[in-house]
Amino acid sequence: MKNGLKVLIVASEAAPFIKSGGLGDVVGSLPKALKEQGVDVRVVIPRHMSVKNSEMQDVKYLGEFDVHLFWRIQRAKVLVKPQEVPIYFIENDFYFGRGNLYGYGDDNERFAFFGKAVLDMMAMLDFYPDVLHCNDWQTGPICLYLKEIYSKMIYYSRIKTLFTIHNLQYQGNFDKSTMEILGAPYYCYENGNVEFYNNVSYMKMGLTYADRISTVSETYAKEIQTWEFGYGMDGILRSRRDVLSGIVNGIDYLSNDPETDSHITYHYNVEHLEGKAQNKQVLQERLGLERRDVPIISMITRLADQKGLDILSHVFHDMMQRDVQFVLLGTGETRFEYFFREMAHRYPGRASLNIFFDETLAQQIYAGADLFLMPSRFEPCGLGQMFSLRYGTVPIARKTGGLADTIMPYDAKTKEGNGFLFESYDGGGILWALDQALQVYHKGKEDWMHVVKNAMNSNYSWAISAEKYIELYEMLKEEALPTE
Repeated sequence: MKNGLKVLIVASEAAPFIKSGGLGDVVGSLPKALKEQGVDVRVVIPRHMSVKNSEMQDVKYLGEFDVHLFWRIQRAKVLVKPQEVPIYFIENDFYFGRGNLYGYGDDNERFAFFGKAVLDMMAMLDFYPDVLHCNDWQTGPICLYLKEIYSKMIYYSRIKTLFTIHNLQYQGNFDKSTMEILGAPYYCYENGNVEFYNNVSYMKMGLTYADRISTVSETYAKEIQTWEFGYGMDGILRSRRDVLSGIVNGIDYLSNDPETDSHITYHYNVEHLEGKAQNKQVLQERLGLERRDVPIISMITRLADQKGLDILSHVFHDMMQRDVQFVLLGTGETRFEYFFREMAHRYPGRASLNIFFDETLAQQIYAGADLFLMPSRFEPCGLGQMFSLRYGTVPIARKTGGLADTIMPYDAKTKEGNGFLFESYDGGGILWALDQALQVYHKGKEDWMHVVKNAMNSNYSWAISAEKYIELYEMLKEEALPTE
């Protein structure tokens, strides 16, 4: 094991068991990369009702105990799936036997219960990690509990915490009566450690009480210290900037490989790209698009303002005046679903708007499209551009967050760069970057292949990012050692 390093990653979701977005992908893939580098890493998540039954085979019951929250006592059962990276489940049907992961009036109580159960589970297992790696607001109470209560017990006193922000916009802010539910000292609220505009903030708990903070790209780490991107937390982040790091997420290169991906019809690699052109034809046929050599612009996204759909909708007709086809896959806000359904009727044979999610179709889009559009207002890291780069689908994106860190603007003279960026958050920026891409595309196959190959040669596997996390873990472990 890497210097005997023990890490417990705590989150509210993890692929392939349950995921609602990028957090689930990260918690599903980062631990594997850490394990490969010799870390004793384990994961714990709630046993949500919607966890896939197919993934729960071979799960073992380990034990159970009571968790006290204010006047309520609830039972926590601990299950484990004993695989290469063991994953523990905290089971309680009262809190997690529900159809959705979040969005309930008692989310404050649900995740206070989860936090206490995770800490109590360690005693039951006799497993005390060097680092508790907490993720997003749902795990904020753990950082509070550990510092204010559990650290007074010898086995917990040496545990350090890393708190990772995946999206600062989602903060877990609740009424101040939450302090009673938590059973934490009231001075934590009065001294401002958890108080946020007269509410209790689980995100602020993590930012205040964690020993170190990280977020999912270097640029986003800088952006969240500003008023524009800080969502009210910029002050505390500036005050803790000495312990704030940005580490770009990665993707699983084994399961996302155009040479072996079982979801796509034709396999290909950076040296033999014929299969990509064939996948394009397959995609056109499946989606009812005109079968001709025309640039396909694609989006796989949540339909929300954050993703730039407000500015895209303003220039959608201008975009379609170019000789292009457009493919979208995703669900979200009703107004955007309605807009794109209308566009599908407006541009038959040229626009395919798929208001649902399908993993196989997603992979076929990555493999068959030419361009991947991400005009995000902000993007902590973004995974879509990494998948598209892996499959040689050239990204067009706004220069923000992780998009700025992973996409290098293509220079037609030097033949360097793997995509196209724009800075101003408006429809004109989208069209400008699109025209830059189309200019190279129409210049000729040889020129376009330079960009495609640059994209495919980009490396955003987890190996490099895992090393950076290990550096943080080892720094935390060193900080826990007693001084002479």
